[in-house]
Amino acid sequence: MIHARFQLERADFTLDVDTQLPAQGITALFGPSGSGKTTLLRCIAGLERAAGLLQVNGETWQDETTFLPAHRRPLGYVFQESSLFPHLSIRANLEYGYKRAADRRVQPEQVIEWLGLDKLIDRRYPDQLSGGERQRVAIGRALLTSPRILLMDEPLSSLDTASRQEILPFLERLHRELKIPVIYVSHALDEVARLADHLVLLQQGRVIAGGALGPTLSRLDLPTAHFDDAGVVIEAVVAHHDDAYHLTKLEFTGGNLWVGRVNQTTGSQVRARVLARDVSIATVMPQGSSISNILPANISEIQDEGPDKVLVRMTISDKQVLLSRITRRSRDLLCLTIGMEVFAQVKSVVLTT
Repeated sequence: MIHARFQLERADFTLDVDTQLPAQGITALFGPSGSGKTTLLRCIAGLERAAGLLQVNGETWQDETTFLPAHRRPLGYVFQESSLFPHLSIRANLEYGYKRAADRRVQPEQVIEWLGLDKLIDRRYPDQLSGGERQRVAIGRALLTSPRILLMDEPLSSLDTASRQEILPFLERLHRELKIPVIYVSHALDEVARLADHLVLLQQGRVIAGGALGPTLSRLDLPTAHFDDAGVVIEAVVAHHDDAYHLTKLEFTGGNLWVGRVNQTTGSQVRARVLARDVSIATVMPQGSSISNILPANISEIQDEGPDKVLVRMTISDKQVLLSRITRRSRDLLCLTIGMEVFAQVKSVVLTT
């Protein structure tokens, strides 16, 4: 585990956190601007001198008597801007990270393959690259230091939509390939749902919740449930391809979903996202409907959301839930109550991997 406890006082802001993060997978630090995400990341990096404790797998990097400076902490840091050396070639930028590595566990050939840099490596200078390409090189440079933790501070925030979509598949591949923990700062819920395994929510310098991504996103008592793009994440397996209709059947604990054909082999793991606004509710099994994905469910929670809408949390199985955002009028007309057996109609599914 990574144990991070920091207190930092500023004129207009106080950071006061005590949290434990898993030492594997991607942990997202999520919250609005000014909530303390980047400050917490900089404390972990040793770029901010905050009071507190930092232990990484039992090794103390900071406590009352110890403070490892940033250059002695075995971590990689990816900033919002790529911060490449403009006077160095792409290859030289990558080699800069490799030469700094005390323990060269990550090899350049690996990073070039993971990040699809083979076609960029011989371009001369960073100014010949797109924003997404520059950020991929910056990530590669950080990885070639062979870090024990990779810190990423909103690495996509400075990119346009096309560049973001270009780089996300490479981040997903890193998710599969890397054996080190990644702490990823973001204020974009779609990025978090696509990449993260663990979620830490910050508000006004404090941690208000933390846990596995799926259960945390489905909690109605947290701000994330009330965003316009609120929803749940479903970890599924590709079960079958229907070539006649160009569809793919996904199976998960408690049910299955039909989606547009995915370019994954049978048995592959995929992550699907179902938004609350794309789920409607029926009290009897619908007949003659164009909606293919209809799942039996049990209502576990109902919460008012403003003057006209409610948010309904439904249990599909002991490991999977769905959220549905409907009008108060629909709730009352259907007489929806907690514990009621219903049918969740999933109108749309977003595949994130």
